[in-house]
Amino acid sequence: MEFTANQIAALANGTVEGDGEVKLNTVAKIEEGHPGALSFLANPKYTHYIYTTGSSAVLVSNEFVPEQPVNATLIRVADPYATVTHLLKMAQEMMTPKMTGIEQPVFVAQGVELPDDIYLGAFAYIGKGVKIGKGVKIYPQAYLGDGVVIGDNTTIYAGVKIYHGCKIGNNCIIHAGAVIGADGFGFAPTPDGYEKIPQIGNVEIADDVEIGANTTIDRAMMGSTRIGKGVKLDNLVQIAHNCVVGANTAMAAQAGVAGSAKIGKNCLVGGQVGIAGHITIGDDVQIAAQSGLKEGAPAGARLFGAPAMDFKAYCRQSIYVKGLPELYGKVKNLERQMKDK
Repeated sequence: MEFTANQIAALANGTVEGDGEVKLNTVAKIEEGHPGALSFLANPKYTHYIYTTGSSAVLVSNEFVPEQPVNATLIRVADPYATVTHLLKMAQEMMTPKMTGIEQPVFVAQGVELPDDIYLGAFAYIGKGVKIGKGVKIYPQAYLGDGVVIGDNTTIYAGVKIYHGCKIGNNCIIHAGAVIGADGFGFAPTPDGYEKIPQIGNVEIADDVEIGANTTIDRAMMGSTRIGKGVKLDNLVQIAHNCVVGANTAMAAQAGVAGSAKIGKNCLVGGQVGIAGHITIGDDVQIAAQSGLKEGAPAGARLFGAPAMDFKAYCRQSIYVKGLPELYGKVKNLERQMKDK
């Protein structure tokens, strides 16, 4: 595929400064630009690259004022980051193969109705009583247990396992290797070891959720583990039984949430964050990477550290910790002076 800068500007409702007929056939980071590439500048700390980039064109904001000559053609738009996201979506749609039809072999339980426009990959397993919406794509080796419900336009990638009774909403994406609805980690200590507590609930995932590769969401002991509308879970995230994750919350890789924890709406959870069970985190909370929460957090909190604390307090504490060696030396010197007296 090849476009001119003028064509990109027309798609993005932008304006061109420079050669509007320059040919663009790929995208690249601004620091890795090369001829034929389209880059973008959204973060000010990358501004210096625009003067040296090899890209043929760069998306910039309408407010951008260059401090020195720029060799690349500039495409001015209201929001460069949003624009490049929109363009990448368009490119993905054009480049992604349109998967349709039912490959063989597959197993579909008797009585299950498949929509006319389904894609069902080879070696997929569809259990009894499964309900599948329109426009669904189920890639090879996926497993849908008995009674699973899949909403319209949802994509289930290769090797996904969805246990019995779980419900997936519309327009969801579940990436390869994810497991939805495995038993929660419920065991009762006894004199003879651990007795397994039956996990008879399910997992309910709302619309517009994206779940990363090899992420696991456990079924509830009773009731449902709930993932709210618009939630985005990265790869290798663990959500335990009976948890609730509020709408539009995003969690980065290797975050783990223990049983019955409740996370509010619009939260941002960094990588490798650990959240203890049976606590409640309010809406709009931001938790920095590798933090550990053993207590709940109010709405709007910004947390860092293990145990997690207010972000600004953590930063002040870090400064004090860095000064401990010098302080230790001063104390030892004072001790020596006092002994000498």
